[in-house]
Amino acid sequence: MRQGIYNSLLSAIVTTSISTSALAQNGLQTIEEITVTSNSRQSEGLADINAAVSVLTQDELSGIAHTHAQEALNRLPGVSIHRNNGRESLTAIRSPVLTGAGACGAFLIAENGIPVRSNGFCNVNEMFDTHSENAERIEVVRGPGSAFWGSNAVHGLINVVLPKAGNAGTLTMEQGPWGSKRVKTQIGKDYGNFKQLMLFNGVNEQGYRENSGVDQQKLSWLYNYTSSSGWNLDGGFSYFNLNQETAGYIVGSGSYEGDGRDGNPNPEAYRDSVNGRIWTSFSKSLGDWDIVITPYAREVNMNFMQHFLPGKPIEDTYHRSIGTQSAFYKNLANGADFTMGFDIEGTDGKLMQFQPNPTVGSFFLRNHIPQGKHYDFTVKSRQLAAFVSYELNLTEALGLSLGLRAEEMDYEYDNLMLDGRTNDAGIPCRFGCRYSRPSDRSDNFTNLSPKLGLSYKLSDKYSLKFRAQRGFRAPQATELYRLQNAQNIADLSSVELDSYEFQFNGTGSNWNYSISIYSMDKDNEIMSNSSRATLNGNATSHRGAEFAAGIDVSSTLSIAGTFNFADHSYENPLISGGINIKGKDVDTAPDQFGNLRLKWLPTETLSSEMELVHMGDYFTNPENTAKYEGHEVVNLRTQYEASESLLFYVNIMNLFDEEYAERADWTSFAGDRYFPGEPLRAYFGFTYKYR
Repeated sequence: MRQGIYNSLLSAIVTTSISTSALAQNGLQTIEEITVTSNSRQSEGLADINAAVSVLTQDELSGIAHTHAQEALNRLPGVSIHRNNGRESLTAIRSPVLTGAGACGAFLIAENGIPVRSNGFCNVNEMFDTHSENAERIEVVRGPGSAFWGSNAVHGLINVVLPKAGNAGTLTMEQGPWGSKRVKTQIGKDYGNFKQLMLFNGVNEQGYRENSGVDQQKLSWLYNYTSSSGWNLDGGFSYFNLNQETAGYIVGSGSYEGDGRDGNPNPEAYRDSVNGRIWTSFSKSLGDWDIVITPYAREVNMNFMQHFLPGKPIEDTYHRSIGTQSAFYKNLANGADFTMGFDIEGTDGKLMQFQPNPTVGSFFLRNHIPQGKHYDFTVKSRQLAAFVSYELNLTEALGLSLGLRAEEMDYEYDNLMLDGRTNDAGIPCRFGCRYSRPSDRSDNFTNLSPKLGLSYKLSDKYSLKFRAQRGFRAPQATELYRLQNAQNIADLSSVELDSYEFQFNGTGSNWNYSISIYSMDKDNEIMSNSSRATLNGNATSHRGAEFAAGIDVSSTLSIAGTFNFADHSYENPLISGGINIKGKDVDTAPDQFGNLRLKWLPTETLSSEMELVHMGDYFTNPENTAKYEGHEVVNLRTQYEASESLLFYVNIMNLFDEEYAERADWTSFAGDRYFPGEPLRAYFGFTYKYR
């Protein structure tokens, strides 16, 4: 029935408006009202830029009232966030779900334009270090980031934009299943030339699965000050604390169905994380130039059990960064917009991995993975980048966009343990120790990222855009220095991705749509072979089409949605599991997925939205011998505005109680394994506006 509903709604949208639009996420909002900063770090109208950008606006985020960022982000074209346990997630933007030591480097996650982690020290769960619950909007760039971003924005970037400082006074309280409680607030004041705003979000829940409780607090303070000399200061700080009991994979074919899906084979697992950032943007017009300089500092501390590894070692890691982003904007005599800028960041990082207990398992594992300390090293990194951007309307209809970024990444690695492949006492393991520690060394990576864009305005309603650009990422510190087995040096090059894209947009008074077709080829992909050696041994291709649209069917009814077709495949001869996987689908890469929403506003004070989330089937191993069959989940959200100051809402998730997997995986040791989806549940809340 759910598949029939999905197909019927998709046919209705295609029939009504050709296809759908990534430029507005419902039929009630025009794209001219939306601004973004992720394209150039400067506020721009979404309709005027040549980039594959989607925006979740404040109105839509308020209507979603998400308990996890996945619930909001997966409404956008090209985006597929797979939720793990608690606050954890894995990201896919025009890509498979990428896993491994440095796979997170394929995506840049930022808040107010500042990456939440240093470029060499990413983590796959970075979204929990953003204040998305109190965001003014969330911007997603699909495909390589522009010249303004550089390393890590390979497949795309997510930028959480916080509200401007000023008058505010709201309180939201929410009650959900399994002891879930949440409080959210915004408190601000405008004092004239000085404004401030405090944001807070706190959640406590026991978790659907056994021993999977979460406590998390997010605090942001923002300010704006205009000096007597004309400088505008816009800044603040964000602080995030997470204490989570982690539920691991459940094992066995189809185990996400039935009574056992709420179990937890790893009740001892946990994750503790603290992330803090402070920044200020200094901006002023000096002659013909608009100047924006943003110094910032960042500190990240995380301690967690790697329950997914034999021996279940503890990882304790931190990194501290100081950096500056600068950009200089000028309108040239020929009408072109010219930008140049410089980025610099220095980071001190440390990682220690310690296994407190003896390894349990086969005779081989017990003698291959020693108890005690596995790694203990520091890494100092330096990122230097310069960029230029040039945009010109060649005619009234034809626009040109050019960009180039040059970036250098340097690492200095210091091993604080014995070099080589021994236990922490220097004694070799019977079958050779699994963990190998390279000697002290330095590494340097230099990359160029060009961009060419053309846009053509066919009429007041239709436009065509073309983009060719390159994305890159330097290897992450863990890929270079956290080695295994006999490898003692990881001789790696930067990952590079070349992207070509056509985009067709249409917009009217009550409808809009977009069709994007892209072709991307990635070289030097970093992978681990069957001996767990880290190599540049992989090339992949990524082809796809994204459709997104919104239409007002009547004054009370609107339909919006996205649908994605994709093909992600291995392109070079590579033996995995005794099979040459060239031409095979990359694992965890569905060929199609999407989202459809039907929104009803019967009165000015009542609104309701039914959402259908579709996930197609996908292979769960590189050999394409194991598969997850996909799922459809229906959600229902309703809001009632009792007065100008009081709003009530109820969100019913998984309305038909579908038994499904948020993430499906396969390993040679365990076979099929899953993070099960949560069953039917409801969240009740209210928002009180007192200012």
